Amino acid sequence: MFGNFFKDKKILVTGHTGFQGSWLTLWLKLLDANVIGYSLPPPTKPSLFESLEIEKDITHITADIRNLGDLKRVISSNEPDLIFHLAAQSLVRESYEKPVETFSTNILGTVNVLDCIRDSTTVKGCIVYTSDKSYENVGTKQVYTENDRLGGNDPYSASKASSEIVTTAYRNSFFGKVSSPRIATIRAGNVIGGGDWSKDRLIPDFVRAVINKQKINVRNPEHTRPWQFVLEPLSGILWLAVKMIEESKHSEAWNFGPPLDREQFTVKMMLKAISAEWGIDESIIEENTDKELHEDKFLNIDSSKAENFLGLKSVYNLQETIAETVSWYKHFTEQENEIKNFSIEQIKNYTNHAKQLNLSWT
Repeated sequence: MFGNFFKDKKILVTGHTGFQGSWLTLWLKLLDANVIGYSLPPPTKPSLFESLEIEKDITHITADIRNLGDLKRVISSNEPDLIFHLAAQSLVRESYEKPVETFSTNILGTVNVLDCIRDSTTVKGCIVYTSDKSYENVGTKQVYTENDRLGGNDPYSASKASSEIVTTAYRNSFFGKVSSPRIATIRAGNVIGGGDWSKDRLIPDFVRAVINKQKINVRNPEHTRPWQFVLEPLSGILWLAVKMIEESKHSEAWNFGPPLDREQFTVKMMLKAISAEWGIDESIIEENTDKELHEDKFLNIDSSKAENFLGLKSVYNLQETIAETVSWYKHFTEQENEIKNFSIEQIKNYTNHAKQLNLSWT
């Protein structure tokens, strides 16, 4: 996988205790990387990080990405080769409740990471994980490309757009030489998969409703999102890291999302499909169109650039994505102590499917 690029490399993952950070860290360990994790404590209970027992396998550092002094000391003492920057306040609705924390974490956190790279003699590249919500959403069914205008109607989206602008400014100001570290950003579509326990997210809310035998109160049932399996953008950032270090290019912004010809599922359609896969009556769904807080109704991104220049394609279709997600949560509820091995098997199954598709990174 990935040309054996990550074997024995020192990789710093910020936000490694989160949902996607935990999956990325687990995968990096399977690729024989030496991982240094820098993050606040796990944000949920239960947490994927704790379920996978990741702390035992890495250099685990509990710290705030906004603390520049701590971050500099960690990078200076551990001398990573590469940084994946995932640490963020990642929830739209929480950004309304905690706008200052959202802006400071998502903007200043990115500034701190990039400024530390300026002082590092070992870091060869960094990928900043932003969001498909970085685009200025004009309220139509427009499909956004990397050249479209950035913006944000809510604190989360605005903070992620700002993180993109910060990264571009640092890249142009400090990392313009051929010998400079390579800096890229990725804007990923909505990710689903096992182990997400965040509040006010569709799948975790559904699973909690099932476990507690309650109805799920669904906001904005007609909203559409570019749904994709969690390992899709993670395989993308791993491959992007390889390509931009080995080929001295690709230091720019990238969309990672499902193919444009995939059917656009609304929130309501997604919940019905998940209910069917779980084998329960969809009467668990209770609609509640929430008009209090703004969330964009339509969102879709064009990932043809990643396909054309990186050879990236989705491995799973939407039904396979739903099946993998539901199977993880079912396994967790039935055999929680075996969930690490089950998660590893999901990564192996995903890579085997990618091999069958003859994707570039395999």
